[in-house]
Amino acid sequence: MKALATFLRREIEVIGAGRTDAGVHATLMVAHFDFEGDTLDVELVADKLNRLLPPDISVYQVRRVKSDAHARFDATARTYKYYITTSKNPFNRQYRCRIHGNLDFKRMNEAAQELFGYSDFTSFSKLHTDVKTNICRITMAEWTQVDEVTWVFTIRADRFLRNMVRAIVGTLLEVGRGKMTVQDFKQVIELQDRGKAGTSAPGQALFLVNVEYPENLFID
Repeated sequence: MKALATFLRREIEVIGAGRTDAGVHATLMVAHFDFEGDTLDVELVADKLNRLLPPDISVYQVRRVKSDAHARFDATARTYKYYITTSKNPFNRQYRCRIHGNLDFKRMNEAAQELFGYSDFTSFSKLHTDVKTNICRITMAEWTQVDEVTWVFTIRADRFLRNMVRAIVGTLLEVGRGKMTVQDFKQVIELQDRGKAGTSAPGQALFLVNVEYPENLFID
């Protein structure tokens, strides 16, 4: 991060908690860096970085962690939200996926609950990636209504595969449109074939909203 290197006046390697698909947003992202020298005032670091960073990036908080802490490998859970809307709105087109026609959200939630019974999500993973396993543990998956025209899908898991959330959302939309049954959705998972799942939903409506860590990882 150039801002951090500028503030500390030395080259600094910054390790993020992960990466997101192109066009995906993050209302919260975690990263770590190693620093040898005088103890840093974490509040001062956050303030200085926010003065140096561009308008679309801000630092919420800086905390000290154990010397072997890792932003990616020590994360215990991540949460994403995907927003869809049935109304055209020029002011949120970069942050919502507009849906035409009616959706059966009750049926979509029934299908989403089936995710808890599986751990191999090859059917929702981008092909030809370098990951060693497609095993994930999903602990939350639910559609909720935000207002008259907006719904949000919240999903939490210990890890996510590339394109996984967008592929799940795209397949659940097929259930909502009546093009796929709940049983069909289960079969998609069991077949472990990306070609059987629905088209990935657009990236602009997806947000990484939380990354969780064991509390004993932090020093202060």
